[in-house]
Parts: sequence; C-alpha cells; structure tokens
Amino acid sequence: MLAAATGALESALTPTLPLLQRELSLTPAQGALVGIALYLTGAILLPITGNLGDRFGGKRVMTRLMGVVVVGGLVSSLAPNLPLLLLGQVLQGAMLGALPLSFIMVRKYLSQGESSVAIGVVSGLFLAGGMLGTLISGPIAEGLSRHWMFAIPTIGIVVATLLVHRLMPDDPPARSDSRIDWPGLLLMSGILLTLMLVLAIVPEAGSQPIELGALVVLLGVLVTGWIVVERRSRAPMFDLRLLAQPAIWSSYVITFAVCLGTSLSMHLVPQLLAATGDGYGFGASATDIGFYLLPGAAAAAVAGPVAGVTVRRFGSRAAVIVGVVCMMAALIAMVFLHGEIWHLVVGKVLVALASGVCVTAVVVKTATAVDHSDTGTATSLVLVIRVVAAAAGMQIGGAFLTAGTPSGSNIPTESAFVTGFVIGGAIAVLSLLAVRKLDKGVKE
Repeated sequence: MLAAATGALESALTPTLPLLQRELSLTPAQGALVGIALYLTGAILLPITGNLGDRFGGKRVMTRLMGVVVVGGLVSSLAPNLPLLLLGQVLQGAMLGALPLSFIMVRKYLSQGESSVAIGVVSGLFLAGGMLGTLISGPIAEGLSRHWMFAIPTIGIVVATLLVHRLMPDDPPARSDSRIDWPGLLLMSGILLTLMLVLAIVPEAGSQPIELGALVVLLGVLVTGWIVVERRSRAPMFDLRLLAQPAIWSSYVITFAVCLGTSLSMHLVPQLLAATGDGYGFGASATDIGFYLLPGAAAAAVAGPVAGVTVRRFGSRAAVIVGVVCMMAALIAMVFLHGEIWHLVVGKVLVALASGVCVTAVVVKTATAVDHSDTGTATSLVLVIRVVAAAAGMQIGGAFLTAGTPSGSNIPTESAFVTGFVIGGAIAVLSLLAVRKLDKGVKE
C-alpha cells in the first residue's frame, strides 16, 4: 500500500505538467526543472537511506523518511508559485528512498529465488501507484484544483505509513557496525547536488558558460575527494571493490543508458499530446493526457512482476536484451508514426513495458549479487543512476523543445519531437554493449 501511495504522488505531475505551465506561466525549460526537482532529493537521499537501512533496519528508516514525504506533499498542495512548488517537489523526492529499504526487508525474509519475484512485485506496486496517479491527477486538477492532486496521495501515504509502523515486524540491522560514514555521505550528496545543478543549467549553457564550467570543475573535485575518502574509511558508505564485479558495474551502465533514453523520449509524449501545431499535436487537456498515458503506466506496473519471473526462469541478461530490442523498435516506429493519438499511446506502452523489464532485471541482479549487508547500498545506487538519468533525459528533452520553438511561438516544431525519439532510441541501444557482462561471475 505504501509503495502504491508513493507511486501515485510521484506521478501526479506528469500528465498535469502542461496545465501547471499554463497556470504558473512556465517555459518548457522551467517545466522540466519542476519535473526534476523531485528527483534531485531522491538522488541525494537514495544512497543515504540505503546505507542507513543496512545499518539500522529498513522499517525504522522508512517510517521516518515518510514523514519528510508528507511535509513535501503538503507544501506542493499549498504552493501558490514556482519557488514553493519546487520546494515541495524537493521534499517529496525523499519517497524514492523507500525502494531500497523495501528490498532490504525482502532479502532478509525470503530466499534468493523468491526475492527475485518479490522485488519485481514491489517495483510493480510502486508503478501501479504511478498508474493511479496518472489516472486521477488530471481529473482532480481540472475538477477540483491543482492543489488537491498532491493532497490526496499525501493522505494515502499518511495512512499507509501508520499501517507499516503497526503491522510490519522490525527487521534487525544487517551490519553490526553502526558507524556512519558522514564524510562519504556528505561528499556523495554534494556530488549528486552538483550534478543535478549541472543538468539544470545545461539547457541554458550558452548564457551561463562560466557557471557551468565552475560546476563541472567542482563536480570533478567532489568525485575525487569521495573516492579518496571511501578508500580510506573503515566503514565506507559504498565499498568501491563492488565496482570490480562485472554484474555490478554493468548493471549501473545498463540502467543509465536505458533510463536516459526512456526519459528523454517519454518526456516528449505529453508535450506532443498537448501541442497544437500545424499538422501535428492534438491539443489534449490534462485529463485527456492522463487517460492517454494510463495504458503506459499499466504496462510499467506489469513490467516489475514480469521481469521478476523472467529473471528467475531465464536470467537477467535475456530479460535486458529483449527489453532493449523492444524499446528500440517502439521508438523507431514513433519517429515515423505519431500522427494519431493511438500511435503515441501504443508507443508509450511498449517503451514503458520494455524499460520497466530492463530496470527491474538489473535491480534484481544487483540485489542478489551482493551480500545481505550491502543490499540497500548497492540497489540504492542503481536507483540513483535511474533518477539521474531520468532527470538528464527530461532536461535534454526540454532543451530539444525549447530549441525547437520558433521565435514568437510557444509551440515546438515537429522536428524537435522526432529528434528526441531518435536520440532516445540510440542511447538505449548503447546499453547492449554492457549486457554480456551482466551474468559474468554470478549465478542467478
């Protein structure tokens, strides 16, 4: 229930982003910034929550984390302007930390084969909540107001968190050493924050070259410092020796490529549905967009359990290969076929299903390739990469649309959408270069 409630709150923004852009007078680039604000906090907190969950127990950390999410939902629901809406989305981003905490508890109480399916089910419930949020946020925003589309899922999170606290058994920490690597955690937070700021500035790099260059230099310094600290720490936040395992580093590479390609291309779909160009676009309302995106959300929800069963029977490598090929085929088709609403709906379904299978497969691989004491940390980094890639994809997609909008108009050209579909597919295909390493040295 908690996974479904958090998924609903996360997805509330997607179908209503064009509506928010109109009501708050946002540019496409500002709309993309609102979209990544949630992922900003998620990227920072994911490795922290995973590490804390390994050390102190998943349930204990999760209940406290949901308190932050509830505050964020309330701020977003009451926000009258862009700055407060951004603040609310930043606080809501803490919800992403619930996933590695769930994986910790799954691995503690289930066998490896059962864990593969259970991780897929948990991921599927999160995405099922996303499906619900996609369905109800548009009608709520138009029938009541945009404020209620955040308030209603937040109420669901409050109820679900109380049930988790009351009904779930406490899980003992997987690590006997409870020391926290604060220097490593702070440096990792700085790395992710700087990286997200770089992504936010990239679309306007031409007007802010000095700021962008300074952030890139700072990012390099932080990464170097983090590596030095982790190598010297007695209780590192992330054991860098894990990266030497082919199953781990290939999972990270595949996740980045698949999620970057998916986010870039799928950010364009609601924008194309809402556009009213000459011979393209459909002028769809927020409610209509929510219904059009619903089948894709359903496919993503199904992808988790499907991936879990597929990995258990055929292995992660087979699941990823099939997913990437299907995703590539769908995006190629959307390049040529986007003149009817059903073209976009079917394309979104295929991409969501394929991407969901790929990401769940690599999460399962990562979770089962490490010791129990590293489950939260290792899987949280997969999810961090997913978040960073999703944010980067949205920014790149927003940059394509901004660059493709003629002067004096607020409607991007058709070629901007086509270019985004092409680039998204090409990036996803690059993940196949790392697939052959996915099963090396580890038994499913």
